[in-house]
Amino acid sequence: MELAPGSDELSSRPLVAGGPVQPDRGFVLHDDPREWGSTLRFGRGLAVTTSRDILAAMAGGDGPGNVLVALGYAGWTAGQLEAELVENSWLTVPADHGILFHSPLDQRWQAAARSAGVDLARLAGYAGHS
Repeated sequence: MELAPGSDELSSRPLVAGGPVQPDRGFVLHDDPREWGSTLRFGRGLAVTTSRDILAAMAGGDGPGNVLVALGYAGWTAGQLEAELVENSWLTVPADHGILFHSPLDQRWQAAARSAGVDLARLAGYAGHS
């Protein structure tokens, strides 16, 4: 499949690094209800598509309105992510379409923290348990 070079829809979309695993593999996070070749749907109307048909639609100007395109992904060994959550290594917040698709990329993590009432400037670099 050949994507149209300079297509307004494709060239205006940021491309982010999704993680160090398989950096040659693309993932499209979107909120489009249409069925694509390989899509995993999850909470709050979000989906991840890995098939080329969504890229072809984007190149033709008929792709989803809200997308985030990433190359690669992060991976964990069995139980690693769960252990990190228990250790308070992650701040988890509900998905917010405005933050995901409309906030400037360099401000998304601060906006996500603010949505949970967290001021990152006041966050300690260690965790405690009571």
